[in-house]
Amino acid sequence: MSDKPTTAHVEAAPLPSSSPYGGSSNTPSETEKAAYTAHVREITEKYHDQGEAAKLEELGYQQEVKRNMTMIGVLGLSFAIMAVPLGVSLMLGTFLTCGGPVTMVYGWTFVSGVSMCMASSLAEICSVFPTSGGVYYWSAMLSPPKFSRFASYLTGWFAVVSNWTLAGSIAFGGSQLVLAAVTLFHEDYVPTAWQTLLVYWAALACEFVINLYGNDYIDRLNTFVLYWTGASTIIIIVTLLVKSDHYHSGKFVFSQFANNSGWPDGWAFFVGLLSAAYILTGYGTVSALCEEVHNPEREVPRAMVLSVAAAFVTGIVLLIPLAITLPYDIDALLAVPSGQPMPLLFKMVTHSAPAAMGLLSLVLGIWAFASVGSLTTASRATWAFSRDGGIPGSQWWKRVNTRRGVPVWSLTLSTIVCGLLGLLYLGSSAAFNAFTGVATICLGCSYAFPILCSLLTRREHMSRAAYPLGNTLGYTVNIVAVVWISFSIILFCMPTAIPVTAETTNYASVVFVAFAVIAATWYFVNARKHYTGPLVSVVRREEEAQSRRASAAPSRVQSRVERVEGA
Repeated sequence: MSDKPTTAHVEAAPLPSSSPYGGSSNTPSETEKAAYTAHVREITEKYHDQGEAAKLEELGYQQEVKRNMTMIGVLGLSFAIMAVPLGVSLMLGTFLTCGGPVTMVYGWTFVSGVSMCMASSLAEICSVFPTSGGVYYWSAMLSPPKFSRFASYLTGWFAVVSNWTLAGSIAFGGSQLVLAAVTLFHEDYVPTAWQTLLVYWAALACEFVINLYGNDYIDRLNTFVLYWTGASTIIIIVTLLVKSDHYHSGKFVFSQFANNSGWPDGWAFFVGLLSAAYILTGYGTVSALCEEVHNPEREVPRAMVLSVAAAFVTGIVLLIPLAITLPYDIDALLAVPSGQPMPLLFKMVTHSAPAAMGLLSLVLGIWAFASVGSLTTASRATWAFSRDGGIPGSQWWKRVNTRRGVPVWSLTLSTIVCGLLGLLYLGSSAAFNAFTGVATICLGCSYAFPILCSLLTRREHMSRAAYPLGNTLGYTVNIVAVVWISFSIILFCMPTAIPVTAETTNYASVVFVAFAVIAATWYFVNARKHYTGPLVSVVRREEEAQSRRASAAPSRVQSRVERVEGA
């Protein structure tokens, strides 16, 4: 059996399996067929060449969205989602609680290394199967045919939920920073839960509008992110170093371990890795844009790997000056009512509220790009999984607006889900903060599935990779990635401080296990009856079944001959 399905297999499948027009996926009307065919032809002629159309058909899909993004744009999007200065600002409290300068420098370096292993592993797989389905498609193709449906279903839900929670956590964290800016000028102001929620909803509404009406400009916006983030990082570093009235020694920066967590020092360091892991986790989400990029088998893998390298450099260049200029009063930073110490740090170092506001504005600009980008990838991941019937109501979520080339319904669903998650903050800040951990864990699981499947099949499909790692390096980075993800799942379920209180409880483990059980139960109760997985994986299973039947037939004939001769 060939590893690569033929175009004929795909063309024989019902057109509406990936139709943006809804209706019954089994009995489309002639009008729906004609509209779908015309849409595909228009998109094909305008936005990509026939070679790319043929490649996508071989993977089981028709072109429904515009191929109007470049490698630099995808790199910018991945870099924007990781949003290093924003991530450092949001996770500064965890850095300071669990290790201080040592975790900031060495923890960042360690997590960057394992993240590069994961990004390289995913990049290689992406170069073999460059579709917007991403990790769930890869799991379907790399796992044994007997388990491909369940593997792709579970991976797909991990990917979708992680994208939703990642988009929500970025938007929510930035909303907290917005309100923390008020405290720079009014120190007695304490943001309330409902004020934070309103800012959060307003941010989501803006992200929705930009994604809906600005699709043709997303690539330019993502390219601009690279310049904005680079310039902002330099300005923040220079300002802190110039305005600070004290400078810690190199010994403090590279060997001072500050443990305010209550955990033993060694474990506190590992718990502190959550900060870096949360920041350096979004690179794999850009696979959802494979069908919007020319030559995705080369450009998207390059963007994944380069974005991690760029994030590492940006982070280490920012974290070392931060450690050098850290205020002496760390307790004051950790006690801020807003839960976001970075604005106060800017004020304490610069001795000026307006100067601190200026630096914070640069970070909030990065937040704007990151929040828009995270909702973009969340909507594409939702659309891709719906296209294969993975989400209830898929006939709606898989629709694509033919004029804008945007999956409007998936964008709407992603925005609504993120908005509803915000309601949890009214009940418990710790409950919502758990989604930061859930995003990291679910993304890790969605990354681990295809990498592990590739290892178990002895990387046989990677011989066709357009971004090859080779056997020695490939096995090494694959194993490192799987081991790290397995360890991090346990690690990120731990509370950041003990003794555990209502505010420090980490609900990530509860939410993660509950989701995994619900997803698996729903599959066996309902989804397995209608979810078939990506079309090409269906063809693959049918071919293997035919092959088994064909090989079994001679055995049955031989058995009959032997019985006749024996008689």
